[in-house]
Amino acid sequence: MLYLISYVGRSSINLVREMGRTTILLLQAIAWMMVPPYRLKAIIKQMEFVGVKSLSVVILTGIFTGGVLALQSHQGFKLFGAEALVGSIVALSMTRELGPVLTALMVNGRAGSAMAAELGTMRVTEQIDALYVMAANPIKYLIVPRIIAGVIMLPVLTIISDFLGIIGGYFVGVFLLDINSGMFVANILQYLDLDDIFHGLTKSVFFGLILTHIGCYKGFYTEGGAEGVGKATTEAVVISSVLILISDYILTSIMF
Repeated sequence: MLYLISYVGRSSINLVREMGRTTILLLQAIAWMMVPPYRLKAIIKQMEFVGVKSLSVVILTGIFTGGVLALQSHQGFKLFGAEALVGSIVALSMTRELGPVLTALMVNGRAGSAMAAELGTMRVTEQIDALYVMAANPIKYLIVPRIIAGVIMLPVLTIISDFLGIIGGYFVGVFLLDINSGMFVANILQYLDLDDIFHGLTKSVFFGLILTHIGCYKGFYTEGGAEGVGKATTEAVVISSVLILISDYILTSIMF
């Protein structure tokens, strides 16, 4: 019994400590964003890494997600003779939920893990300590460009995913399921509102902040050599994915 109480107590203390360090690092990063010089070259480089190099996985995810949505929703609507509504379901699902969430999870698996591994390697090889010695603040030098890139590029990738998801749903619905093309498009225009797109993009901004911040945090405070780098990378992906799903629920309950 005492062991259980001790375990719960240690876990609670560690959780509070981690939350505090995470919050402090985020506040420091926000503060350093306001301080010149602004490292535009580093930001653009990270935007390329987060955005351009994630395009292939985002494109495939968007197209096939839209296609699966069309197939699944068609089976249900066919029972009621409402197959033409497949287009609206695909568009609303992609813009409100699946586009932002799946894009964030894919980018997290590719870019978020890489950030944790890169910064973790720099930590265990004492490169971050070397920045302190050279009077270069590592938060401004390493973390700020990554967070800015994530916040900017996730909405861009989400727009691409939404569009391609609707296109994928259109091709499956019209060419494979024989849904009338005009009705498919008309229902999208009727039921899809700009607020749906805006709310999805707002979510993607938060998701971009989460995955880059957690990836940088886990890498920045890595301990234990090569084994620690692997552990930090795994924890970064898992924690970011869970936080993305939790924040998606919270944001959805607020927006809709």
